[in-house]
Amino acid sequence: MEFWCQLYGIVPKKMVYLNMNSSNLLAAQRFKEIREENRYTQQSFAQLLDIGVSTVDIERGKTKISGNVVVQLLKLFNINPLWLFGESDEKYTLKRKTDVSPKVISITSANEDTILLVDQKAAAGYPQNIHDTSFYQNLNSFTLPLPQYRNATYRAFQVEGDSMMPNIRPGDWVLGRAVSNLDDASHNKIHIVVLQDSVLVKKIIKTETPNKVNLVSINSAYPVLEVDTHTIQELWQVNSRITFGVEEPHESILLKQLQQSMEELKGQINLIKG
Repeated sequence: MEFWCQLYGIVPKKMVYLNMNSSNLLAAQRFKEIREENRYTQQSFAQLLDIGVSTVDIERGKTKISGNVVVQLLKLFNINPLWLFGESDEKYTLKRKTDVSPKVISITSANEDTILLVDQKAAAGYPQNIHDTSFYQNLNSFTLPLPQYRNATYRAFQVEGDSMMPNIRPGDWVLGRAVSNLDDASHNKIHIVVLQDSVLVKKIIKTETPNKVNLVSINSAYPVLEVDTHTIQELWQVNSRITFGVEEPHESILLKQLQQSMEELKGQINLIKG
């Protein structure tokens, strides 16, 4: 219970004294921890949770965490309410801990799955709109009449950056098969990993640490990323790619460069002789 008092003529009207018990103070600290871990500002976090009061007041212990906020933290981040108030050491609930299945699927009039195309621009907003069916309506889709693409849900994402070079180039499209449970993810295989703030194409490396996986690039210039499993919203195992502009073999390119250098050298020798 909160207590307050106002001393007329001594204390300004806006000054309020709060008697917060230890569980409320701990909840305020853990509320702030959740916000910072997921890289939200105080303002954006308040908007996400749809709360009128400032998160500053909650984090300072001036305002209790409402039941609606607890529900939102559970829904959006899988936060265990008992952990929030110091009644459990388990930060995340068991439910949906490893659920990485698609949140929305697209089907034809014949009730067959279609493959949605998520280009680089759409991928930037994909994590924030993962539950919004109207977002998917703006994406192009297609079907493949091949047996390996039947009886499963696939999605295509356009790759940005060179972290998976030389296997996958910037601008390539990778097709991934939906993984319903993180336990079913194939170790050391390339996946499309949808986090809470980004879409990455990486190898999944399972670790001995509970609730942690490593995301590894093929390009060794990129560091290994360790992520909490609860931050993975969707997972798609890559089984094929679509590429444009087939390049010549590396040896052929080197040979052409050598031949060009020899021709230039011959030209310089002829100029000297002349």
